[in-house]
This record gives sequence, C-alpha cells and structure tokens, in this order.
Amino acid sequence: MANNKSVRTRTNRTVMLVETAMLTAIVLVMSFTPIGYLRIGGLELTLIMVPVIIGAVTQGPAVAAFLGGVFGITSFMQCFMGSALGTVLVSISIPRTFVVCVVSRVFAGLFCGLLFSACRKRDRRGGWSFAVAGVSGSLFNTVFFLGLLALLFWNVQFTAEQAASLGGVDTVLKTVIGVAAGINAPIELVVCAILGSAVGKGVSVALKRLR
Repeated sequence: MANNKSVRTRTNRTVMLVETAMLTAIVLVMSFTPIGYLRIGGLELTLIMVPVIIGAVTQGPAVAAFLGGVFGITSFMQCFMGSALGTVLVSISIPRTFVVCVVSRVFAGLFCGLLFSACRKRDRRGGWSFAVAGVSGSLFNTVFFLGLLALLFWNVQFTAEQAASLGGVDTVLKTVIGVAAGINAPIELVVCAILGSAVGKGVSVALKRLR
C-alpha cells in the first residue's frame, strides 16, 4: 500500500513538472510570435493568459503564479522589442515598468488559482468553476496591470511624439481609461474565458484519469 502511494506521488509530481514545462514553453512561444499579441494601434490584445489559466485549474495557484511570472517577464522584454506603450514606459522608469509588467501577471495567476480552488470545492460536478477561472484570469490580468500602471505612472504626461505612437493619448490616465473602456479588454476577456475554461477542463479531466 505504501509503495503504491509512493508511486502515485512520484507520478503526480512528474506529471506536474511535465505540464508546467509544456505550459511554460507555450507561454514563451506565444510571447515571441504573433499568436500571443494582437497589436491594435499603440495598444495590445494578449491571449497569453490562456496557458496561465490552464495552469491555474490543473496545477493550482503556485504554478499559475509561476506561469504568470514567465508571462510578465516576456511582457517586460517586449518593452525593448517594439511595444509602443512599453517603449514609452521604460523611457520613464525601468523599475516601475518591471513591476507593472511582472508583478501584475504573478498576481493574476495567483488569484486566478486561488479563486478556482475555492470555487472547485463547491462545484461538485466540475462545471461553472472552470468558467469562473477563465473569466477571472483575464479580468485579474487587466485589473492588476491597469491598476499598477495607474498607480505607478498616474502623473505622467507623454510627449507629442510618444502620444502619436500611442494613437493620440497624451497621459497614462487616458491610456488606462482607453484600455478599460475600449474593445481590447472585452475581446480578451471572452477569448480567454472560452479557451481557458474549455481547454483547462479538458486537460484537468485527462490528468485525473492518469492519476
């Protein structure tokens, strides 16, 4: 009996490591190809929260926070690789930009995982909790990113050249409002909710059978 339990424990740990590695690879691929970012003017629609959400529902908050951190680091790297808003932010403050890009995504993954874990305990049939994870993952990403952006850069006004690169907005506050009220956030929310919850549930069911 003890041997069987030990084998199951090793199997579960191996499965977790393999899945985490695969999801990390997916985050990296999406981050550095057009798959992950859809640029509209100076703003960006990102779908990279999808593998983070999958990690949240299959492996829990810690793995989701790790994947969020990987997403955040790649997002920070994009600031030096052509991201219009990122280029402006790093020209103002690299440390604050790092916090906005990385910490927001770590929090998004962590809180998505925590919320899913809490909901899953009440969702005996395993239905609505996955939808909650899909919606909350995207929502947390938007809220934490925009919240930290507004908090750390609230008094920043862009130069005429910077404003032109961002589609005309001349302050961080207007940028935050534009993203929150524009079409980017709702589209991202819908896509992440559908893909994150559907794929996450499918992978969760498959992993449960393996265990």
